[in-house]
Amino acid sequence: MEKLLINGCQQKLELEYPCRWVYKLIGASREEIHGAVKAVLQERECLITFSNASKTGKYLCLNVELVVHSEEDRTANYEAFKRHPSVTMVL
Repeated sequence: MEKLLINGCQQKLELEYPCRWVYKLIGASREEIHGAVKAVLQERECLITFSNASKTGKYLCLNVELVVHSEEDRTANYEAFKRHPSVTMVL
């Protein structure tokens, strides 16, 4: 079980692995974000859904939901998405 600090230490989230986790990926296009997901997760099963788009259409956000098996797995995916050139931001 892992405890994550949220909102400046005001709340704690307890995780038991394996668990479902959602990464919010923000980028310029759906195709580029899908390419980043394929590059990072390869053949790993995940669900990709539309979340939001900016008013101007310059950015969009997709949710990527998958099962993570440990804190290391969750963090490694986050870091890999963060480094990918097609991903502007990871939440």
